[in-house]
Amino acid sequence: MIDYSLVLNPDVCEIKPSGIRKFFDIAATMDDVISLGVGEPDFPTPWQIRAAGISSLERSKTKYTSNSGLEALREEISKYLDRKYNTKYDPKSEILVTVGGSEAIDAAIRALVTKGDEVIIPQPSYVCYEPITALSGGIPVIIETKAQDNFKLTKKQLLSAISDKTKVLILPFPCNPTGAVMEREDLEEIAEVLRDKNIIVISDEIYSELTFTKKPHVSIASLDGMKERTITVNGFSKSFSMTGWRLGFACGPKEIMQQITKIHQFAIMCAPTTSQYAAIEALRSCDEVVKEMQLEYNRRRRLMVSGFNRIGLSCREPFGAFYAFPSIESTGLSSDEFCERLLKEKAVAVVPGTAFGKGGEGFIRVSYCYSAEHILEALKRIGEFVENLKK
Repeated sequence: MIDYSLVLNPDVCEIKPSGIRKFFDIAATMDDVISLGVGEPDFPTPWQIRAAGISSLERSKTKYTSNSGLEALREEISKYLDRKYNTKYDPKSEILVTVGGSEAIDAAIRALVTKGDEVIIPQPSYVCYEPITALSGGIPVIIETKAQDNFKLTKKQLLSAISDKTKVLILPFPCNPTGAVMEREDLEEIAEVLRDKNIIVISDEIYSELTFTKKPHVSIASLDGMKERTITVNGFSKSFSMTGWRLGFACGPKEIMQQITKIHQFAIMCAPTTSQYAAIEALRSCDEVVKEMQLEYNRRRRLMVSGFNRIGLSCREPFGAFYAFPSIESTGLSSDEFCERLLKEKAVAVVPGTAFGKGGEGFIRVSYCYSAEHILEALKRIGEFVENLKK
């Protein structure tokens, strides 16, 4: 018999599975479960995007593209980022089309991080940054953002975390799971710290279209002196409701993008061709459709936040992405206990805040990628659950 402990990579074995999926594996075995957990738009991919994908298949556009992606798509990405976020990238040398934003994050970290390098990661945040850093030999340096700061990264926190080993700062805003956003003045303070340092920002802006402040999303790459030290990650999954199409992109200085592209070249080759043709149409014609989806998310957001506060679970207003992050400290239960009991007793699935880092203890992540009727029924059950805890 083979001893798998001798052949498996111990660094991989030490990584814990994603905490997001635990409760959905349980929920899948139950009847009448309402899930508020999955971060996936419930809108169908807009028809004109699907039609473009279908057309590409009918025209036999099914061959490999260049490693960097279709030139026409990279040109559209360049135009999109310029008109939306005032960031200018050369489509020939500064843009790479990837298999989702996740591949872009993975390749960017691997291109930059070597053994012993420190990567600053604000948490609570998406689950991939810390394990990818560890697999690259880097040392995750966790900053726990605070509810009283609306879960923003502060200049003071960043200064305290930087050392002579710091190589990368992850900037995950708008944030999954907290819904936090960093506005221009917040980003200016972060940029002030970084402008004279050899630290690269990986700015994960996958939720850039889903902001609910009076001011539009600002990319840190648009600030003076920051484009040369920023890799911007974005994609089509969230904004265009294209999760299954698996398409994202990374943009940055050509010197860095050349190295990221090499990793992509050997690990992936190219992103799905059909998805690339569909994405060209998304960028050319779907601004209004995206706006309509954003307006509906905003309606659901208000419904969910007011519902949790009415129940007595304090919920700060999330200004980005499509998640609320209510506090459950008043119940006396841990995040895991709350989620486990809620699922078993009321058949509602949500995600414990601890799935996104230790700083998520005392919170749950709740997605509003669901119909208003779905949200209202879930809030009703959660309210009954919280009342029963008081008895």
